[in-house]
Amino acid sequence: VQLQASGGGLAQPGGSLRLSCVASGSTYSINALAWYRQAPGKQRELVATMDSIGRTNYADSVKGRFTISRDNRDNAKKAVFLQMNSLKPEDTAVYYCNSATYSDPPIRYWGQGTQVTVSS
Repeated sequence: VQLQASGGGLAQPGGSLRLSCVASGSTYSINALAWYRQAPGKQRELVATMDSIGRTNYADSVKGRFTISRDNRDNAKKAVFLQMNSLKPEDTAVYYCNSATYSDPPIRYWGQGTQVTVSS
């Protein structure tokens, strides 16, 4: 599985950004798609995840502001999006796309990070 993320950039506090991630390769094996982030000097943390039947999970810090969604219509590729509204400076981080397979334990794949900077 290969993951290609895009959509990061600079936003002002209170602004919005939308991240996209396209998965290719053995996409039939993908169960959950997720976004993680890592701020300078901090550990990577889960932001949001959505499984194959649409169940979602969000970090408390982004609930009500971020929305994760998926597009599974293309059998060859799957996409996951992160709509980020009401951005705060503390949302500044490198955001990573992640996929987990149906296997037990799941195999995880990572995309390259995309920088999100929230600053006035």
